[in-house]
Amino acid sequence: MTAHTHMKDILISDKADVVVVDDQPENLKLLMSFLAPHFTVHPFMRGHDLFHYLEAGHPADLILLDVVMPAPDGLEICRALRQNPELIDVPIVFLTSLDSSADEEIGLAAGAVDYITKPFSPPIVLARVAHHVRLGRALRTIQNLNDFLDLRVEERTAELVGKNSELMRTQEATIHALSVLVETRDSDTGHHIHRTQHYLRELALAAQEATHFTTQLNDSMIAELFRSAPLHDIGKVAIPDRVLLKPGRLDADEFDLMKTHTTHGRDAIARAEKIIGSSDSFLNHARDIAFSHHERWDGKGYPQGLNGEEIPLSARLMAIADVYDALISSRSYKLGMPHDKAVTIIREGRGTQFDPRVVDIFLEIHERFDEIARQFTDVETALA
Repeated sequence: MTAHTHMKDILISDKADVVVVDDQPENLKLLMSFLAPHFTVHPFMRGHDLFHYLEAGHPADLILLDVVMPAPDGLEICRALRQNPELIDVPIVFLTSLDSSADEEIGLAAGAVDYITKPFSPPIVLARVAHHVRLGRALRTIQNLNDFLDLRVEERTAELVGKNSELMRTQEATIHALSVLVETRDSDTGHHIHRTQHYLRELALAAQEATHFTTQLNDSMIAELFRSAPLHDIGKVAIPDRVLLKPGRLDADEFDLMKTHTTHGRDAIARAEKIIGSSDSFLNHARDIAFSHHERWDGKGYPQGLNGEEIPLSARLMAIADVYDALISSRSYKLGMPHDKAVTIIREGRGTQFDPRVVDIFLEIHERFDEIARQFTDVETALA
C-alpha cells in the first residue's frame, strides 16, 4: 500500500461521521434534514449520551455541540473531551444563539474550533461542517504518513532514498489540502496563497546570497519554506464568518479576534507535529511563519510583540511577502495599489515594520514580485 493510497482513504472515504448534540428535538430534526444526505449523522439530546457513544469507541469526525443545555452544558462537555488524549483532536463546533466576541472567546478557550449560530442556515452549516471534517482528516493524513514511513523503513531500509522522495510528494499534497481550507473560507485568499509562496522563495534565494543570511539559509531550508508557506494563514479557519467574511474594515474588537489566527495556526501545526512525534519536521518553518508573520521589527506587532532578530527569519521574510500582496490586492473596501507604490510603502517600513536587511534585498529584486503577481493574477490551479 502506498502513501498516496493512505491519503485517498482519508480524504475521499465514505461519509464522515458527524455527531450532533442538542437538547431541542426540533434543532436535531432540522440539522438531520440537511446533514444526513452528505454525512453519517449521530444525534443525541444529552451530553451523557455523547460520552457513552464515544467511550464505546464509535467514530466521530466532527462534533456539533449545543452550548446551552441542562448539565453538563456544552462548555463542560467540551472541556471534558479535551482532557481525553484519545479525543483531543476531534474537532468540536459549538451550536449557539450567543454571538458576542466574549462568548466566542470563552468557547474557543474551552477547546472548540468554531461556532455555528442559530437560527441555522443550511448552506453555512454544510460548508462549515465540510471544512472542519476535511481539516481533521488532513491532520490524520499526516499521522498515517508517519506510520507508513516507519513501516517502510522497517521493511526495506535500502529503499530509503526513493521512499523519502515519495514522502515529500505526499507531504506537499497534505500541505496543499490544508491550505485549500483557507481558500474555501475566504475567496480573497486563494491567489494570495500562491503568490506569497513564490514571493517568499524569491526573497529567500536572494537573501541566501547576502553575507548576513548565508549561514541561515541553505537550499533545503528554502525548499521547506516554499512548501510550508501556504499554511501561513491556516489559523483563519478558526475565525468566525462574521469577522473573516465582513465586507468592510474590522472594528477594534473584530481585529483583536482576527489576530488570533496566528495562535490558532501555530496550535494546529504544533498538533500535527505532535502526531508526527518530532518538532524537527517539515512543519517547523510553517509553525514559525503562521505564528510570527505579523510581528514587527520594532516590537509593535502581534501576537508576542517580538522585535528584531527575536522574530524567526522565516517569518521576517514572509512579512514582506504578505504585506506586499495585501497592498497590491483589491478587497471589497479598497482597490489594490500599483506595484511602485507598494514598493515605496515597504521601503518606508525599513527598520520599523520590517527587517532592514530583508527590505534591502527586496528592493534589489522587487521586479520579480511584480512578475509573480502578474503571473498568478488569474491562476485557479493547484500549487505550481
